[in-house]
Amino acid sequence: MHKPVYISPLSLVTPLGNTLEQHIDGFNKGVSGIKLFENAGFQDTTIPLSKREEITSNRYDTLLRDALEKAKEKFSASGKTAVIISSTKGNMDLLPGDTFAGTQAIIHEFFPRTDLFIISNACVSGVIAINTAADYLLAKKYDHVLVIGIDAVSKFVSYGFQSLFALSNETCKPFDKSRNGTVLGEGCGIVLVTNEKPADFAVLYKGGSSSNDANHISGPSRTGEGLVRSIEKTLKRSGLTAKNIDFISAHGTATVFNDEMESIAFGRTNLDQVPLNSMKGYFGHTLGAAGVLETIMSIVSMEKNVLFPNLGFKESGTSVPLNIIQRIESKELNTVLKTASGFGGGNASLILQKQP
Repeated sequence: MHKPVYISPLSLVTPLGNTLEQHIDGFNKGVSGIKLFENAGFQDTTIPLSKREEITSNRYDTLLRDALEKAKEKFSASGKTAVIISSTKGNMDLLPGDTFAGTQAIIHEFFPRTDLFIISNACVSGVIAINTAADYLLAKKYDHVLVIGIDAVSKFVSYGFQSLFALSNETCKPFDKSRNGTVLGEGCGIVLVTNEKPADFAVLYKGGSSSNDANHISGPSRTGEGLVRSIEKTLKRSGLTAKNIDFISAHGTATVFNDEMESIAFGRTNLDQVPLNSMKGYFGHTLGAAGVLETIMSIVSMEKNVLFPNLGFKESGTSVPLNIIQRIESKELNTVLKTASGFGGGNASLILQKQP
C-alpha cells in the first residue's frame, strides 16, 4: 500500500507580493497585479503585464532567489530530495545559450545535493511537474520533491504572443463575453511534495494525468477532447467522480478559443455546475509557472474554506455556461480539481483533497 502524498506551499513571489500572506490579502481585496507598461510591446506599443517593476535586469534569477529564500525558511532538505523546475523558457537573458544554464547553481546554493529535473511543456508544465513529483514518491525514488514553477516576462515571449494576436489591450477577463486576449505575467512558486506530513497546512494528492489532443501548435481542440481525457483519467485514478469536486481552478487564459474549449470540456465531464475560477486576473498568464502558482492559491482556498472571485467576469461568454465565482464566498472545500491547457495540444489535471 502506498504512503499518502502531501502537498504543502513553501513560497510564492509575484507582483502581488513576496509572501503567501501578501497574496492572501491581495486575493481577499480583489487586487490584480496587472498594469499598463509603456514601450513593452512590439514596436514600443503599450501593453498590460503582471510584472515586478522593481526588477530591472536578470528577472528570472531574482524571482528564483526570492522564492528559494522563503522556501528555505520552511524546509531543510533531508533524505533523498529532488527539485523539479517547471518553466517554458527559463532565463531568457542567457540567450543564445542554454536558458537553464544557471538554474542548477542557484538551487544548489540553497539546497545542496539535490537532483534537478526540468519540465518545459508549454503552459501545462506546472501541473505535469506536480504529477511527476508525486509519481517519483509513489515509485520510492525520492523522499521529498520540491516543485518550482517559474517564468519571467520578456520581450521574446511578449512579441510572440502579439504575433498570434493573443494579447489583450486591458486587464484580462477569463470566460467573460467581452474577453479579447490574455495578459502575460511572471512569478515563482514552490511547493513541497512529500510522504511526510508537513507541520504547516498540507493537502493530499489524490491523482493526476495529462493528455495531448494534437489539434494545433497554438490552437486548442474545438471539442475539448484532450482536457476531457485528462479529467476522466484523473477522476478514475483518484477513485472519485464529478460529484465529489467542490471547486475547479481552471486554466482560463481569457482567449476566445481556450475558454470556449474549457467550457465544452467541463460540460462533457459534468463539471459545468461546479464553482470555478481562473486566477489569470490576479497573476496574468505566468506560462510554465501558472500550474504551480494556481495550485498554491487553490490550497489556500481549501485551508480558508473560501472561493475567490474570477476577476474581470461579468457576463457568460462560452457556449456551455459555467458556474463562475463572482464574489468571495465561504464554502467547505474538501476536494479540488486543478486543470491546465497549453500550446501543442497539451492538457493536464490533478486532484487535491483535505486530510480526513
